[in-house]
Amino acid sequence: MSNKIVIAITGASGSIYAKLLLDKLLSLQDQYDNIGIVMSNNAQDVWRTELGDSSYEAYPFTFFKKTDFTAPFASGSAQYNTMIVVPCSMGTLGRIAAGVSDDLVTRAADVILKERRKLILMIRETPYNLIHIKNMETVTLAGGIICPATPSFYSLPKTIEELANTVVERVLDIAGFKFNSYKWNE
Repeated sequence: MSNKIVIAITGASGSIYAKLLLDKLLSLQDQYDNIGIVMSNNAQDVWRTELGDSSYEAYPFTFFKKTDFTAPFASGSAQYNTMIVVPCSMGTLGRIAAGVSDDLVTRAADVILKERRKLILMIRETPYNLIHIKNMETVTLAGGIICPATPSFYSLPKTIEELANTVVERVLDIAGFKFNSYKWNE
């Protein structure tokens, strides 16, 4: 199977994570065949607010509207093998956990889970309530991976970008990408 990736960007705070992920994927082009992106209108608003620009428009990936159920990754037959939701809002988590496929993000996640492929949710919320925790449990039991946007400090990051990259690089490790990054005690 070729390496086809779905990136979903939701309206949770944390646009820096999405930007750094897309930047890193540009440098790893030899490790994937296709990347499809679905970005909510709220995600675009949050990106402009948090990052002060619309630079998401400049990425050379194929973008799909949240209502475009003709996107290839809306079906298991297209064989997209990994989906990363970055950042993942609690609303998106809840709809995925409940199996509500009411837009392309949740339909793609449903497809990834039903095909037993890799779903990684970079959740971005604090604190969690019991509903969030139960939804994380449900997605985990269904085969998804919850990777909170919780940075690490082992590498002694000096900038916000370096700090956020500790999470982005962890997500890319989980997704199976090979690249040089800080590894504990190496």
